Amino acid sequence: MRYQSIPSSLFVRNRKRLSSLLKPNSLAVFNSNDVMPTNADGTLGFRQNNNLFYLSGVDQEESILVLAPDFPDKRYREVLFLRETSEHIAIWEGHKLTKEEARTLSGIQTVLWLSEFHKLFHHMMAMGYVEHVYLDTNEHYRAEVVVETRNARFIDWCKKTYPLHEYERVAPIMASLRAIKQPEEIKLLQTACDITERGFRRVLNFVKPGVYEFEIEAEFQHEFIRNRSRGFAYTPIIASGANACVLHYITNNQKCQSGDVLLLDVGAEYANYNADMTRSIPVSGRFTKRQKEVYQSVLHVMRSAIKLLKPGVKYFEYHQEVQKIMGGELLKLKLIDKTDLKNQTKEKPAVAKYFMHGTGHHLGLDVHDVGNMYDNMKEGMFWTVEPGIYIREEKLGIRLENNVLIQKNKVVDLMKNIPIEAEEIEELMNQR
Repeated sequence: MRYQSIPSSLFVRNRKRLSSLLKPNSLAVFNSNDVMPTNADGTLGFRQNNNLFYLSGVDQEESILVLAPDFPDKRYREVLFLRETSEHIAIWEGHKLTKEEARTLSGIQTVLWLSEFHKLFHHMMAMGYVEHVYLDTNEHYRAEVVVETRNARFIDWCKKTYPLHEYERVAPIMASLRAIKQPEEIKLLQTACDITERGFRRVLNFVKPGVYEFEIEAEFQHEFIRNRSRGFAYTPIIASGANACVLHYITNNQKCQSGDVLLLDVGAEYANYNADMTRSIPVSGRFTKRQKEVYQSVLHVMRSAIKLLKPGVKYFEYHQEVQKIMGGELLKLKLIDKTDLKNQTKEKPAVAKYFMHGTGHHLGLDVHDVGNMYDNMKEGMFWTVEPGIYIREEKLGIRLENNVLIQKNKVVDLMKNIPIEAEEIEELMNQR
């Protein structure tokens, strides 16, 4: 593994937390993701199924985890199935987990080869002790699943082979568990944020008029990978000038012009956990008066929004409060007037012309992590806070984003060390 080893205690505890929420006489199955093809014989880099990783720490393809907390034979209450390696695989693909390595990594004592799965699974399903079968699907509210997954194929096979068992959804349970971060996860997320900081500080010394957006992307990538990250947590947004007003701009192919503001929405991945940062910096090293006015408004909204976060808050009510704060800033900037505020509706707030997206989202193993957006915020949740103002007529877009942890009596900003004050950014950019 590229990243430092994670204590198996995290995965042991995660399995216990899940098992306590399953119905009596249950069995749950989690499949790894597929290795996805590109063209000819090419493949994309492997990315593990996050639920399987969360419960086992296994970061390898063709793996299956079976949990049956009440099964009479204790050996089979936790079973991990792995792809059996060979001399051929070792030569062409490299090292794969041994059974002993997998035991150390996951804390699971029964580790078998994948070739043994169907025989043992049939034994467990047919012995009369398993009544409820929990199967895993991607139920994220933003997901549009158009490619059949390994889990989807397994669901079809399982229901066809064992049609009379009671089938249950495990995704909502996993979402509730993963939304509350464990101490080990907090450390991993902090590491991802720290690597992101290193990338940003490097870029502050690199950006100047005439560089291309993709050159800046390369600077981030270099710094991320040299710090044990696999790279970007998501496709980066390196958006200069008018490009910053395109919310999901990822082309990153334009030259940065003197006088423009550059919006950087990037984050490093570390051990499958993700950071998600946004900063806006002046290409020339100094903000204009107008750019700084807009910047200070966004920064004020972000800091005000962070102060609103605490256990018990509902996201959509929180977002409405942030919109009110933003409305005051847009008034100061003369982008809207009091008549706009008077005539606005809940469905069409006046601020939406210049601030048209949400204030934040869950963060963790997924960048837009699983979790119920209608649920109350709880201690241990990670959220992004990311207000922005996008003035297309001025070709100016500014967004600022930090990652925060909600605790009982305070909010911890994991990006507090990443430069964000306009004056500090200017100073750092002019030290080169």
